Amino acid sequence: MKTATLILDPAFRVGPVRPRLFGSFVEHMGRCVYTGIYEPGHPRADADGLREDVLALTREMGVSVVRYPGGNFVSGYRWEDGVGPVEERPARLDLAWQSLETNAFGLHEFMTWADRAGVEPMMAVNLGTRGVQEAVDLLEYCNHPGGTALSDRRVKNGRTEPYGIGLWCLGNEMDGPWQIGHKTATEYGRLAQETGKAMKLVDPSVELVACGSSNGHMPTFGSWEATVLEHCYDEADYVSLHAYYGQDGDLPSFLASAVDMDAFIDGVIATADHVRAKLHKSKRIQLSFDEWNVWYTDSFEGGTWEQAPRMSEDLFNVADAVVVGNLLISLLKHADRVGVACQAQLANLLAPIRTEPGGPAWRQTIFHPFAHAAAYAKGDALRVVLDAPRVETAKYGDVPVVDAVATHDDDGVTVFAVNRDVEESVGLTLDLRALPGVRSAERIVLSDADTGAANTEAEPGRVTPQRSEVPVRAGEPLLVELPPVSWNVIRLTV
Repeated sequence: MKTATLILDPAFRVGPVRPRLFGSFVEHMGRCVYTGIYEPGHPRADADGLREDVLALTREMGVSVVRYPGGNFVSGYRWEDGVGPVEERPARLDLAWQSLETNAFGLHEFMTWADRAGVEPMMAVNLGTRGVQEAVDLLEYCNHPGGTALSDRRVKNGRTEPYGIGLWCLGNEMDGPWQIGHKTATEYGRLAQETGKAMKLVDPSVELVACGSSNGHMPTFGSWEATVLEHCYDEADYVSLHAYYGQDGDLPSFLASAVDMDAFIDGVIATADHVRAKLHKSKRIQLSFDEWNVWYTDSFEGGTWEQAPRMSEDLFNVADAVVVGNLLISLLKHADRVGVACQAQLANLLAPIRTEPGGPAWRQTIFHPFAHAAAYAKGDALRVVLDAPRVETAKYGDVPVVDAVATHDDDGVTVFAVNRDVEESVGLTLDLRALPGVRSAERIVLSDADTGAANTEAEPGRVTPQRSEVPVRAGEPLLVELPPVSWNVIRLTV
């Protein structure tokens, strides 16, 4: 058996694990909203049409913050269409996804859903077809106590107290030629600066996310971030990153996708810190990785103008779950700079939660690593020392066959590890010299002899994590076998 060694020491910290790392994303795209989180008339819908089965799964998953309403959708969205009496709201053409938007679900419905799900809202403003005034209007509507036309309109629409939304995205993927209202870096940087300045005049407490590159392989990557931040460094608190990874028949490369995420994050940190030095600023820009996931079936055909068409409803398998777990490991390894992260999306659309109209909701395989990380990654992320065999991949070259990170809190240490080997188990030795008080160890593993195994409506529990105790011997290292293509959680009680 191949072997790897992981050295753990609580004295060597990366940074605090912030709850916002475990965010999700709800966009008006496909069936994420309609027949996803919202379906009046469903047997499990509450009085407001919110699916209680999806709410329960969202809470079980441990989602902390949810980005809304987009995504590409936001670049053509008029927020005013989604407030007031539902019967008076206009139906609109959604140009981003060429769908029909009824606006039956809007701002108030989302905020009600967020409250019942126990999540923090992360609101995006339209900087594609709109600009400074519309962003300020939305903020005033949401956060001002009352006594103005917009805040009083909120009160009239049923919400007396301000929503107090603290986290805002200044547009979405404005570097992308596909984006409605696509802009150059200079055009967007100036708009983000002026929008951010105005928003902080309305509410100085808000935190703002400037658009970074849509992915790390954009031809403008690096130069986009540098130009944008040179304009809006004072106004921005975060810069965004987006990345999706898919299977193309090369399983070893797919399993190493986190290598690309690590490089992407490191590149954005370097660029942001370069601008900081150039502008002689003391503030460090944090990162908001507010779209990430596995995505390998783009079923969007366009031009149908249907309401909530089925789009990109990927069926995720064991290999996908291992990659998602590895991407979570990458986020934790950068906990000092990644302050927000949102897995895209929550329901149906490349999602951990699947639903059927009028039918059940169930957990996809990728639900489990996210739920484990959200539940057990607490305290501080640790800077671990990993010595592992390496494997050659066509896409990323020579990579470690094991990737891992650990977190430490008052209850003990939790190790998150993946085995990227497609055929062999790896024996992982945990060096516990700096943890002499370990009393017990629990191990959770998600793996299957069939890496293509998935959960479906017919078999919602086909792939489930398994738990077991790991023997602990005082003064000795801990040995855990990592099956091929596996996600592993080892919880050490101190």
